Amino acid sequence: MVKTTTERSNTSEQSDTQLIGKALLQKVKELSHKSRKDTAIACGYYTTTKDQQKRVNLAKFYDAILQAKGVKLYERDTKDGRGRAPTYRACVHKNGQLVIGANYTDEMGLKPGDEFAIQLGHKHIHLRQINAEVKTEYHNNEEE
Repeated sequence: MVKTTTERSNTSEQSDTQLIGKALLQKVKELSHKSRKDTAIACGYYTTTKDQQKRVNLAKFYDAILQAKGVKLYERDTKDGRGRAPTYRACVHKNGQLVIGANYTDEMGLKPGDEFAIQLGHKHIHLRQINAEVKTEYHNNEEE
């Protein structure tokens, strides 16, 4: 079925020339003097409404830039070696221990021996990693 002119004007059309990868990064550099919306439009990240107005899709544009720079998006969808996807939840065991799990510590690049400061809130627990610079400051505050 062929669409008539009136049928086409009632739908929104998406640009079919969205830049990706190095071409996108190059274009963004060239248009650094323009606004974010104008840059996104020039790179093809927009849709055209039935009134012929351009609606900018900045979220998709930003995702494409991050992907072009090599930032892994949606890494949380990957499964661990046992075929389970991480749930980003933990529960307290019968013995009172709270176990986080290797897939989370691996994702953060933690190693055996890494230390954390525990801060208790009303209904939450904050774990803050103590790095070498802060470690001495943290121990000094404990002694006082």
